[in-house]
Amino acid sequence: MNIAAEYLKTVTQQFRETKVAAEKAMEQLSESELFWSPNDESNSVAIIVKHMSGNMVSRWTDFFTTDGEKPYRNRDDEFVGDMQTKEQVMELWELGWNTFFTALSQIHEDDLLNTITIRNEPHSVIEAIERQMYHYSYHAGQIVYIAKNLKSSHWNTLTIPRKSK
Repeated sequence: MNIAAEYLKTVTQQFRETKVAAEKAMEQLSESELFWSPNDESNSVAIIVKHMSGNMVSRWTDFFTTDGEKPYRNRDDEFVGDMQTKEQVMELWELGWNTFFTALSQIHEDDLLNTITIRNEPHSVIEAIERQMYHYSYHAGQIVYIAKNLKSSHWNTLTIPRKSK
């Protein structure tokens, strides 16, 4: 077994499952629910999507040759609620994930120990992938949690349902 090939296959599948779980949660939300947040210090699903997309585009565009924190990225702007429609939210979602999956598909086994930079800090490619695994899973979990709270008893579970009482 080639460990590097297995790692790339496994991590790609885990990212795909993370994406699908968040999408299944978002599908259950109305347009207005995508923009709901419990208070001014909390993020809506739309804001989380905007931030994730901004991160993905910055980190994974030309990631072998440029720093993952691009000069054009305005991270603070990712937390401004300026989207109006579910369509806009989903377009940003797909832009980010497409950018990420395209880059991930271009990583070869021999690249995994190469060094790239994120915010001027060196990372192995494996380290960069794992950094994003944590980051994207964290935010996907937030999306699911918000959606589950909003839908309450109307929530359609994404995993194995609880046993009926």
